Amino acid sequence: MCAKWHAEPDLRIAELEHCYVMLNRDQFFPGYTFVFTKNHVTELFHLKREVRIAVMEEVTATAGALYNLFKPAKMNYELLGNMVPHMHWHLVPRFASDPLWPRPIWSEPHDEVNLSPAGYAERIDSIRKAIENEVSR
Repeated sequence: MCAKWHAEPDLRIAELEHCYVMLNRDQFFPGYTFVFTKNHVTELFHLKREVRIAVMEEVTATAGALYNLFKPAKMNYELLGNMVPHMHWHLVPRFASDPLWPRPIWSEPHDEVNLSPAGYAERIDSIRKAIENEVSR
């Protein structure tokens, strides 16, 4: 995660005060987005209280933007870090029509859905604008 922002510039959505927001390349779940801390940290309790609150506000604003944009049945938030020990959230809009509903997104393998370069750019732009709207509220 520490290198993701620099390694995949085509998936960047937004740089917030404490976090980066990036689209997941696999869009099997439309709108699947990562929010991860700029500074390397593994646990919420490692953050000072004021930073922890600010990080959670950034995660919440991003989730609200995805919800308003995609209109899912439910927003899923995953904060694990077992395989990638850098604090990051998987924000996944979930729809009753998705093939894995209502199970976790990792419940069974699926074929990746990759967008065209223009498709990624359009999705990223719409999410970025939705985040800007959410943050300005």
